[in-house]
Formats: sequence, C-alpha cells, structure tokens
Amino acid sequence: MLTLFLQAAGGSSPMMLIMMGVMFVGFYFLMIRPQMKKQKQEKNFQENLKVGTRVVLTSGLHGRIAQIQDDGFVIETLSGKLKFEKAAVSREMTEARFGDKAKSTDKTETATEEKK
Repeated sequence: MLTLFLQAAGGSSPMMLIMMGVMFVGFYFLMIRPQMKKQKQEKNFQENLKVGTRVVLTSGLHGRIAQIQDDGFVIETLSGKLKFEKAAVSREMTEARFGDKAKSTDKTETATEEKK
C-alpha cells in the first residue's frame, strides 16, 4: 500500500497537470464567475437607484431614499432620516421584500404628489 502512494507522488505526469488545469477551470466557472456576476449586478442596482425608491439595507432597515449623495444615500425611515453608504443597500433583500412594487409605487406616489 505504501509503495502505491510513493509511486503516485514520484513522477509528475502530463495527465496530472491536465487534471489540475481542468479543476482550475471548473472552480472558475462554478465559483469565481458567478460571484463576479453577482457583484456586478449589486453595483448596477446601487448605481441606478433613484430618490423615492423603497429599499432594504443589509442590516434589515427598511426605508425610502430621500437624497442621493456621492458617498451614500440619505434614507428616510419612520424614525427620521439616516445616512448610509451605498454598499449598505441590498439588491437581494430589496427585491425579495418589494419586488417590482418598489418602482411601480414610486411612479404612483410621484403622480399623486404632482397633483397636490
């Protein structure tokens, strides 16, 4: 049994290098690429937010965007206005909680405010 392990560790065959290459490519497509895609979607979501959009932060705080600044958002909650970094807004939590209602609600509220 010990001789089998010694024989396997002794030579570096081209087949072993090919298998390591296949493992690297597999890791890239199964782990690295989906994570990069998710980060890109999160960044696009945060960059495309507008004033009045209902959001959920990573901490679980629910609110509406009152102002957009260079370094963050001012979120209006029931207890007042708070400033948060852009990275604190969660795309997954917002879509899970509000879905498409967040954007459609903004349009109806904007129309209601314009009438007043």
